[in-house]
Amino acid sequence: MIENEPRLFKFPKFTDLIIHEDDNLIVINKPPFVASLDERGGGEVNILRLAKKYHADAQVCHRLDKDTSGVLLIAKNPETYRMVSIEFEKRRVHKLYHAIIGGTHTFEDLKVDLPILNQGNKNVTIDRANGKPAETIFNTLEYFKHYTLVACQPVTGRMHQIRIHLATQHAAIVGDAMYRGKPVYLSQIKKRGFTLAKNEEELPIMKRFALHSRAVNFKIDGKEYAFEAEYPKDFATLLKQLQKFDS
Repeated sequence: MIENEPRLFKFPKFTDLIIHEDDNLIVINKPPFVASLDERGGGEVNILRLAKKYHADAQVCHRLDKDTSGVLLIAKNPETYRMVSIEFEKRRVHKLYHAIIGGTHTFEDLKVDLPILNQGNKNVTIDRANGKPAETIFNTLEYFKHYTLVACQPVTGRMHQIRIHLATQHAAIVGDAMYRGKPVYLSQIKKRGFTLAKNEEELPIMKRFALHSRAVNFKIDGKEYAFEAEYPKDFATLLKQLQKFDS
């Protein structure tokens, strides 16, 4: 069982995840709670294994954190994988994420340019002396009384980059315990008419951190590609509840 994974989480069919497919590419809307690639210890279902069952030569072109949902690119042949990898290396792939963060924040093309050091074992830190360059641009999309919906554009692709860069702005993603982000409970925002049955424990509206890979666009062989992924149910539900009770 994955920590924070809802007990009733059921993985959908791989074909139901596909938002685009052609001779060279498969693009999916990755669900949360599933790793992009094989992890140490093996065993668990992951996107790479499912993709290879669907198409034997499939290769995942980039990685999303297990809890992160949204656009994920999968190459169907080695040449496409190579070309997409080059675009990522040269920072010509434009990525847009949406996050719900704690507090009310006004970001207008805020550029956070703080080096990140990967310490291994999924631990990263801001380290101006030894870290690798990392840059993210943030824009506020929607305000609430106690939360903010933010657009995040990572220029580089370091591990946990958006999460740690937001945390440096005292704006941790809700539910992201690693960076002191707290979950949202309905009782916090719906002051009237909220009741729990006796001995019932209240669960957070969203059982993971609220980060979604919203859109990706790039160009290979002169052809432009642009993909967008709808919010998964949990992200959409949290947003709807904030719009209803925290605006």
